[in-house]
Amino acid sequence: MSNTPNRASNPAGKPRRKEITLDLPTARQMLPLVRSIVSDIVTFRQALTTLAPEQERLDRHRRELAWQERQRRYQLRDEITAAEKSITNAVAELNILGVSLLDAEAGEVDFPTKVNGRPAAFTWKLGDDAVRFWHYSGEEQRRPIPNDWDEPHAVTVKPVRLRGQP
Repeated sequence: MSNTPNRASNPAGKPRRKEITLDLPTARQMLPLVRSIVSDIVTFRQALTTLAPEQERLDRHRRELAWQERQRRYQLRDEITAAEKSITNAVAELNILGVSLLDAEAGEVDFPTKVNGRPAAFTWKLGDDAVRFWHYSGEEQRRPIPNDWDEPHAVTVKPVRLRGQP
């Protein structure tokens, strides 16, 4: 008998995510949905940036607040909680699509792919009109996507002829 304890290969019991690899046409087709989600994330982040200082000010003076200010403090807490929840849900939606959020402030995302067998990503930032850049995993430099990546790889398919057809 072995002295080595039995260990599960996935001790947390969570299902493992299959590694997602997207091609360029798929990334470009996903862009309208991703753009909408990222736009929401950036909007909610901006709201948090605006609301947080007011919340901090009201929290510091909470014992001296008049009723209207107390009411505003509670309202801010609810608005901040709702914005944080919306950001969490939007990031989860991107994750389900296989897209990674790189920068919530700038609205930059990665579409995972492989280039020459190496992990890479097509990258897009809010304000870009299309997916036009890529980078290898671990690199920050956004490289322009070469024009020949847009060309469809021509596959010649011979039509099937059935017996009796010319």
